[in-house]
Amino acid sequence: MPPNIFARHSSEIDWCEANYLHSEYVAEYYNTVTNIAFLLVGPLMMYLLHPYACKRSLTVHLVWILFIMIGLFSMYYHMTLSFFGQLLDEISILWVICLGYSVWLPKPYFPRFIKGRSQFGAAVFVVAVFSTLMSFVKPTINAYVLNCITFHILYLLLKEIRKCSNHDIINLTLVSVCLWIVAISCWLSDRLFCNFWQRLNFRYLHSFWHIFICLAVAHINTVFAYIDAQYEIPDCTLQLTYWPFKSKRFGLPYLAITKKKVLKNC
Repeated sequence: MPPNIFARHSSEIDWCEANYLHSEYVAEYYNTVTNIAFLLVGPLMMYLLHPYACKRSLTVHLVWILFIMIGLFSMYYHMTLSFFGQLLDEISILWVICLGYSVWLPKPYFPRFIKGRSQFGAAVFVVAVFSTLMSFVKPTINAYVLNCITFHILYLLLKEIRKCSNHDIINLTLVSVCLWIVAISCWLSDRLFCNFWQRLNFRYLHSFWHIFICLAVAHINTVFAYIDAQYEIPDCTLQLTYWPFKSKRFGLPYLAITKKKVLKNC
């Protein structure tokens, strides 16, 4: 761990974008400003999914609050390239994924010794705390943990979607996976082939990663919310809808409750 984790450029990772090219205060300008996508999509998804959250659990909103925190921490990280910013960025991603697990993982996939969702949430919380502490002791563990979790999420997604007969949700899943593939390709290409992109004078793939992963999360979370609803709130009829064009398959996907019993007051 660097002696001064708050110092600029104390992070060992320096992305492909040229530093301080547009501002003397911002190390990576485009990698910083593209995080605004998280600050816009997070509150919007909270609003769009509020009827679903009222019926299912208001903890759904906490997922999007932490999603917004990812954007803020990532802005700080790319603005300073500090080791502390890197940790905040990676740890916030870890906590969003863990919270999503505790909220949306279908009960049939719980370990046998887990008796209910509250107990599963407590177990996930312990894992998240342990991983957070380990990230300070051995920071390289973050990349391995996040990658393993991501591939497990894709495995669960594809396994569940094979049982789905809703063609709109199947199409949304395909779009979600494609967005994730494009996003991770941008991340890897910026990290591994920086010299090539520098020769082309195009150093902004990590900025595209921010945009595509933001959209991918919004799409994938909507798929998991639909899958979860089939298990947890079968009394509701949920319709896949897109904002701002409700009848078109373009925009941000969300679940609209079209037929339901009385919602919780919230």
